[in-house]
Amino acid sequence: MHCKVSLLDDTVYECVVEKHAKGQDLLKRVCEHLNLLEEDYFGLAIWDNETSKTWLDSAKEIKKQVRGVPWNFTFNVKFYPPDPAQLTEDITRYYLCLQLRQDIIAGRLPCSFATLALLGSYTIQSELGDYDPELHGADYVSDFKLAPNQTKELEEKVMELHKSYRSMTPAQADLEFLENAKKLSMYGVDLHKAKDLEGVDIILGVCSSGLLVYKDKLRINRFPWPKVLKISYKRSSFFIKIRPGEQEQYESTIGFKLPSYRAAKKLWKVCVEHHTFFRLTSTDTIPKSKFLALGSKFRYSGRTQAQTRQASALIDRPAPHFERTASKRASRSLDGAVDSTDRSPRPTSAPAIAQSQVTEGSVPGASVKKTVASKAQKETVEVEVKTEEGPPEQAEPEPAEVWKVCQVQVSS
Repeated sequence: MHCKVSLLDDTVYECVVEKHAKGQDLLKRVCEHLNLLEEDYFGLAIWDNETSKTWLDSAKEIKKQVRGVPWNFTFNVKFYPPDPAQLTEDITRYYLCLQLRQDIIAGRLPCSFATLALLGSYTIQSELGDYDPELHGADYVSDFKLAPNQTKELEEKVMELHKSYRSMTPAQADLEFLENAKKLSMYGVDLHKAKDLEGVDIILGVCSSGLLVYKDKLRINRFPWPKVLKISYKRSSFFIKIRPGEQEQYESTIGFKLPSYRAAKKLWKVCVEHHTFFRLTSTDTIPKSKFLALGSKFRYSGRTQAQTRQASALIDRPAPHFERTASKRASRSLDGAVDSTDRSPRPTSAPAIAQSQVTEGSVPGASVKKTVASKAQKETVEVEVKTEEGPPEQAEPEPAEVWKVCQVQVSS
């Protein structure tokens, strides 16, 4: 079967796979094409529409997940690392930068003006190097697409910052970009439209630290993975059972209404995958006999973050050379409209930083229990999360100006 995969640098990778190929077979082909070894943070997505995607299940046959032909996918970051500096290779950080630039331009990662200017300056430094008045014209930044609503004022601030950098390598610029991007409140948050039980529109966000609840672009609640005992869905409803607090005696269950049964199941799967990837030491800690009981056989089958860090520590190869490509250009027509054009190739650069692997402490284990009721109940699926003593929660960084934190609690 013929497959087309849109990559993060806006190129398209095409290949032919046998008709019974699984998602992991295609993902491996793409990562080999990109020379990526730290592949567990990435995935292949099928887009239902411009804003909604479904991740290709690596353990299932592709033909059972895709309707019709051709088979078109996008290659994206699936699990955003909380600390990108702990990635072993610069090429991995580079592709994470490309994903975040897409997120910013698409409006998925809101930033303040100051942050947009700072991140934009690191993008320019990564792709052009130090400012050179003989090479760079008066409006050289206007050739780059750096923000969803790019203004002359923003471009001037980006140029001001870029001119101040001296001898900063592309790899160093990428790392500075990531160190600032990871502090944004919407970094790595997978959003799902929902309603609370009173019918009020909300958005549920899934990320490395847990489940977030937004209303009118304000975060009104947060449920860290260590506090979540069980996640389940029934028809189009999604439920989480919360561990009682210090002043509480009983567990509480909070429900949300999703647009459809499929949306509820997709949210549940995303939660299972994020919890497993970021909280468990390995998928072997999941008791298979209980997890697969009675119904849906879905379980996250890839490596966890702990396992991929261990594997990355064993990477023994010279820092790979790779071709950097220019950020999506913006060509202005006579009527003022902005037309995006294809990326143009940039000179090949070798990473200048070889990040040493940071020794990881033990990652807390957990066991997941899943039971499914009869078909008459239209597949009620539960995941019980019994989390052992977890690491202390880190202080949260300041959020972006658009999606702010509000200390209102959702009643259960």
